[in-house]
Amino acid sequence: MRLVITLLGATAFALWSGVAAGATYKVGPTQQYKQLAQVAGLLAPGDVVEVDGDASYTGGVIFDKPGSASAKITIRGLRVNGKRPVVSGATNTVEAQADHYVFEGLELTGGSFRCFYHHAHDITLRDSVIHDCAKHGLLGADQDSGSLLLEYVEVYKCGGGTFDHQIYMATDETAHPKSVFRMQHCYVHDANGGNNVKSRAERNEIYYNWIQGALYHELELIGPDGQTETLAREDSDVVGNVLVKSGTSFVARFGGDGTGQTYGRYRFVNNTVITQPGGGAVFRLFDGIESVEMHGNVFFAQGGGPVNLVRMVEADWKSGSAVIAGSNNWFTTGSTNAPTTWTGNLSGSDPGFVAGATDPRPTAASPLVDKGGTTASAPGYEFPAPLGAPLFHPPLHALEAVGTAQGRPVVGALDLGAYEYGTGPDAGTGGSGGSAAGGAAGASTGGASAGGSGGGGAPAGGATGTGGTAPTGGATGSGGAKAKDSGGSGGCGCRVGAREASGLWLLGVFALGLLARRRRG
Repeated sequence: MRLVITLLGATAFALWSGVAAGATYKVGPTQQYKQLAQVAGLLAPGDVVEVDGDASYTGGVIFDKPGSASAKITIRGLRVNGKRPVVSGATNTVEAQADHYVFEGLELTGGSFRCFYHHAHDITLRDSVIHDCAKHGLLGADQDSGSLLLEYVEVYKCGGGTFDHQIYMATDETAHPKSVFRMQHCYVHDANGGNNVKSRAERNEIYYNWIQGALYHELELIGPDGQTETLAREDSDVVGNVLVKSGTSFVARFGGDGTGQTYGRYRFVNNTVITQPGGGAVFRLFDGIESVEMHGNVFFAQGGGPVNLVRMVEADWKSGSAVIAGSNNWFTTGSTNAPTTWTGNLSGSDPGFVAGATDPRPTAASPLVDKGGTTASAPGYEFPAPLGAPLFHPPLHALEAVGTAQGRPVVGALDLGAYEYGTGPDAGTGGSGGSAAGGAAGASTGGASAGGSGGGGAPAGGATGTGGTAPTGGATGSGGAKAKDSGGSGGCGCRVGAREASGLWLLGVFALGLLARRRRG
C-alpha cells in the first residue's frame, strides 16, 4: 500500500515538474542583473528574461544555451515610459547561437557588423526595431541557421554599399533541411545601401510587409552560398506586400545573384508595386530558375507613367524555356515586357489609390475592386502549399503593434493588390503567432501555412500559435458591404497560464487517486 502511494506521489511530482514554468530573470538598472550578458549563460528551457525599457544595455550578447521546441527561452523587453530597452554596439549586438528562442520588444542598434546575428534554428524575433547598423541589420549565417520567424519588426538605416543589407537571411540545408524564413507584418525602409530584404533560405514566405527605399533590390530571393545546388530546391511565396521603389534600380530579383541559384519556383500574388518613372524592371529573373507565377498584382509608376515589368535576359530556365504563368494583373497603360502567358490583364492611367504611393489602398471607384480571379500555376509547376488568398493588410508605412494587423475582409471577389476595399468578415484574426520556425515548415508538410494570433508562435507543421486561432483563408465573402476597411482582433497569448493550469489539474487528479486508494485500503 505504502509503495503504491509513494509511486503515485513520485509520478505526480515528476509530471508537475515537467509542466511548471521556467525561471524568470529580471534585467534593468534597478534589478539584480544590470546587463543581458549576465544572464545569457544561466538560461535553460522555458526560462524568461524580462528587460526593463527606457534604458540602454551593452551589446555583444551571445545566447548559446538552447531552449527546446516545447519550452522556448524568451528574451522580452518591457516598455517603460513607452520605450523599449535599447541594446547597442559591439560587432554583433545580439547573437542567437542556440536553438529555440523568442526575442521580443527590443531595440537593437549600433552593431559594427550585425545588429541581430541569426546563427541557430527555431528563432522568433518580433515587436522590435533594428536601426543604424553600419553593415547588416539582421544577418543569417550560411552555416547552422534554421527557421526564423520575423514579425512586427521595423528595420531602417542599415546596410551599405553593394554587399551589406538591411535583412540578409540564409538557412543551412544540411544541418536544418526544410527550414523556412517567414517575414510578416514588417516595415523595412530607408536603407543606407544594399538590398532591403535578401534571402538564401530554402523556403521564403514573405507576407503582408511594407518594403521601401533600398539602394538596389527591395526583395532579392536567391540560392544558397556554399551549399550543393542539387541538395534542395529553394521556393518563395510572396503574398500581400507593398513594394515601393524610391530609386531607379530593379524592384525584385529572383533565381540567383551569380553566387547561388535556386532552380526554384516563385509565386507573387496580390502585391502592390510602385516604381519610379523610367526605372528598372519590376522582376529581374536571373540565373537558375524553374518557374514564376504572378496573379492579382498592381504595378504602378509614380506619376502614372509606364512600368517595365519583366527582364529575363539573364535567366537560365531549368526546362530550357521560360515558364511564367499569370492572371488578372493591373498595370498602367503603355507598360512594357508583360509576359505573353499572362491572361486577363487590366490596364489604365489610374489605379484609384487613396493617395498615390503614400496611401495605395483602393477607393470605391478603383478599377482594382472585385477584379481578382484564380491563381493557377503553370501545368506541371504547381507551387507547394501556397498561402492562397491573403489574410491581412500590410502596415501602412508604419509599424503596427503585435496582434493588431488588420484582417483583410472578404467581400465579393478579391480586389487586386495588397489591400481590400470594404467591410466584411475578416480572413485573418490578429496576425501574430503561426511561426514557420521549428523544423519543416507547415507549408512544406501540408499543414496550415499561417498560424494563429497571440503567443510565441507554433512550431511548423500547421499548429496554431499559442493562445490563438489559425486564420481561415476559406471564408466566403458575399453579404459584406464595400464601405470602409475593417480591422482584425488580437489574441491572448496564454501559454504559461495554460501550462500551470494543466499542472494543477494533474496534481488534483493524483490527489483524488491517493485519497481513493487510501479509503479502499
